[in-house]
Amino acid sequence: MKISIFSAYYPFRGGIAQFNERLVKSLDKKNEVAVFTFKKQYPNFLFPGSSQFVTTVNHDLEGRAQRIVSTFNPFSYFGARSKLKSVKADVFIANYWMSIFSVFLIFCSRGLKSKTKRIAIIHNLVPHEQRFFDRYLNKLFVRNFDAFVVMSDKVKEDLLSLRPNASCMRLEHPWYDQFLDKIDREKACEKLGLDSTKKVLLFFGLIRDYKGLDLLLEGFNLLDDSYTLLIAGEFYTNKSAYTNLILDPEIMSRVKIVDKFIPDDEVHLYFSAADVSVLPYRSATQSGVTATSFYFGVPVIATDVGGLKETIQDMGKVVQPDNAELLAKAITTYFNEWQYIAFKESILANSGKYNWDNFAEKLIEFASLSAPLEG
Repeated sequence: MKISIFSAYYPFRGGIAQFNERLVKSLDKKNEVAVFTFKKQYPNFLFPGSSQFVTTVNHDLEGRAQRIVSTFNPFSYFGARSKLKSVKADVFIANYWMSIFSVFLIFCSRGLKSKTKRIAIIHNLVPHEQRFFDRYLNKLFVRNFDAFVVMSDKVKEDLLSLRPNASCMRLEHPWYDQFLDKIDREKACEKLGLDSTKKVLLFFGLIRDYKGLDLLLEGFNLLDDSYTLLIAGEFYTNKSAYTNLILDPEIMSRVKIVDKFIPDDEVHLYFSAADVSVLPYRSATQSGVTATSFYFGVPVIATDVGGLKETIQDMGKVVQPDNAELLAKAITTYFNEWQYIAFKESILANSGKYNWDNFAEKLIEFASLSAPLEG
């Protein structure tokens, strides 16, 4: 099958780019795939991080994606649509996670040949940090695609609230498997400057307010000195507002902060050192952090928001959101009652179930059965 796919992709960084890179690798095995991405996603003054791009060169991905559009430059849309149309694809796949991309994707999708099926993989429909125009743009977007793939019941519910008759398939988020192999825990702790005799709690990923790191820090104040908190990810918010939550210098000495985007070739170090991955989110759909944690055999403690509970199942613990005391209690019982043993056994039993080749095959099967819009 001839496929064109648009998403964030190398050299852009972040979870959506990683998702798309791994999906394309599996789609390539049985299909002819043309990959397209942005010239620029956001104007620099709107981007909260240090860079929109990875800082290391990945030769395997260099030049694979055609960079065709700048989101905030409508004049670039015409050339982008022409390039997408020239592929004459059987299926056009768009990854969707922010409403600001809707206008471009609608413009391009409506310019494709009439027999091209337009499939949207919706990572997130209702933003974690909402704006007044989101619902209107989302409604326009879902009316202009033939079918949709979601990875949580929460996103499916959001989709059907905007388009009740939408053709939709729910697929499980595959586990990320592109990283370097897990190494010995003590060696990983040594490389990261951690005390391997402590229980290591990992908070991983870009740091935004909705991810609830403040709740974890407040809960960490309630834990004894047998714990270490490892925070790995670039702050997209006011860092001091978080670090000021721990006033005791002794407790702060057990908090290790790596304030940077973690490149793929370093990810294994953090999950090799971790005893548990903690996601104290206030809002969520599914999470790439859980997909990474489970790949490395690390159980998860998360709050019961969005689709996290259905993703975690019996491979971790789910607690009530917005409650630092309950989060701290969940962490202590995880260790004191040896709950991690059963969670790790469950992860091992599921290893191979959530793989990318299965995801790609089900996606293409679904696309082949979906009828294109009329007109």
